[in-house]
Amino acid sequence: MVNKAFVYFLCTGNSCRSQMAHGFLQALGGGKYEVMSAGLEAHGLNPRAVDAMKEAGVDISHHTSDRIDPDILKKADYVITLCGHADENCPMIPNENAIKMHWGFDDPAKATGTEEEVKEQFRTVRDAIKKRVVQFVEEGK
Repeated sequence: MVNKAFVYFLCTGNSCRSQMAHGFLQALGGGKYEVMSAGLEAHGLNPRAVDAMKEAGVDISHHTSDRIDPDILKKADYVITLCGHADENCPMIPNENAIKMHWGFDDPAKATGTEEEVKEQFRTVRDAIKKRVVQFVEEGK
């Protein structure tokens, strides 16, 4: 049995960026990763994030918005924050072997403008996250 690397994506509300990263790594990771995501708070799954991911061929509609679980944090091989707030406020990681990384992305939930302009911001962040996830997988983390 092959041990899968366990990746825990963290963000402030676990509604957009961490959910997108979670969905992309599950879809693109070739089964090499156990993936979960959580937030400092649970803001609920953002419907625009679900729509943006569906456009990219990844279904995250079944995901839940969860708060960081210290027991899960202990088991993580990689802890990846996707926003500055989570990076600065992430609880102490009890696993000294965990590799902590920060991938900063703008919060598409804070986008303003017309509905199409807001959707475009979600697409921009989605595409940037996908690019970073592909890089992570290609580096063989």
